[in-house]
Amino acid sequence: MNTPTLSLGKFSLGMGDRFAHQARAQLRACQLALEHGVEITPVWNKSNREHNIIGSEPAATRIAADAAVKALGWTIPHFLDADHIGLKTVDRFISVSDFFTIDVADFIAKPAAPETVTVFADRHPELVGALAIAGIAEPFSTQRADIERIAGKYLLAVQEAGKVHRYIDAAKKGRYIPEISMDETDSPQTPPELLVILAAIADEGIPIQTIAPKFTGRFNKGVDYVGDVAQFEREFNDDLCVIAHAVKHYGLPENLKLSVHSGSDKFSIYAPIRRSLAKHNAGVHVKTAGTTWLEECIGLAEANGAGLVLAKEIYAQAMSHIDELCAPYATVIDIDRSKLPSASVVQNWTSEQYVSALRHDQRNPAFNANVRQLLHVGFKVAAKMGTRYLDQLDACEATVARNVTGNLYERHIVPLFGAKL
Repeated sequence: MNTPTLSLGKFSLGMGDRFAHQARAQLRACQLALEHGVEITPVWNKSNREHNIIGSEPAATRIAADAAVKALGWTIPHFLDADHIGLKTVDRFISVSDFFTIDVADFIAKPAAPETVTVFADRHPELVGALAIAGIAEPFSTQRADIERIAGKYLLAVQEAGKVHRYIDAAKKGRYIPEISMDETDSPQTPPELLVILAAIADEGIPIQTIAPKFTGRFNKGVDYVGDVAQFEREFNDDLCVIAHAVKHYGLPENLKLSVHSGSDKFSIYAPIRRSLAKHNAGVHVKTAGTTWLEECIGLAEANGAGLVLAKEIYAQAMSHIDELCAPYATVIDIDRSKLPSASVVQNWTSEQYVSALRHDQRNPAFNANVRQLLHVGFKVAAKMGTRYLDQLDACEATVARNVTGNLYERHIVPLFGAKL
């Protein structure tokens, strides 16, 4: 295994940019945080699926990010995330990415070879018995059968992550940041499960700097967290403790931290996250996914004129293709179609009405989470418009950029990381 030569900062923000037009506005939000004493590492992320839908290549994201860094004189490291990749999809990202989110969800719960489970359990007798982890009030009691059951569920996934890591590492020679994503599974990982996973990752020699477990509750795209906030806080706190324990006992990178996927707009859990981070002096990586695309729509509508006309057309087309757009995201959206206004109603909206329905301001009675989720998955509509959409982004750059920066800084960075308005 090559020794990693890149290091992710304590706080980092995964910033989605569907159309590679808002890198400068996004980076400006990180710059504002730095001006208020909080250093945040920007990580631009875009998945293989998104590239396929839009017809783009990772090189375009790299060009946009590097241009923004140069324009704003940003000197802190920045990274490009090959988001949710596996062996079948990683090649197109190898040359330009330096952060790889290795997604092994398809391998979770597929049984590992019995002999590998036995070998793992033999290698880790410390996982059996009363597991006392600093920061968690009560020790966890496990038996060998528990460890074998957990390993049987997750070991194959970790082994697959090892294959992907070694493939990437052969090309990057340590110059990349590995993340492992285990959030797309049926149930949250318990502290003993996460500890077993981290021990297996160490055995595989994967120098992960972030890990994305599954948490309690729903992390729907672009809207607030749905679930028991108190339970989430307990899980988040326990996961931080397990990570610190694993770093100490298994030699994983000292800067290993949690990654919160679909973390955009999860306002209810930002205060608990911030409290837990402060309590344990820990870091976090939060992926903001497609909120930038929604801020583009808001910026177009706010600009009025041709921008508002195009925003209305996007909504109308999204309504016309709602089944097609929603199908790939069925597990991470929850749209009440009876609460979606018709395209004809939206056609008569003013700029203020459109913006009020879409902007994620829960104090505004006009805010419509169903509209927001539909448009969140509706970026394919804009992609099909091609240069007509991109040209309008350029024409409305001032209002779009203001919304992109304001959203990231005011609604995400300030409550999550303690920057000031």
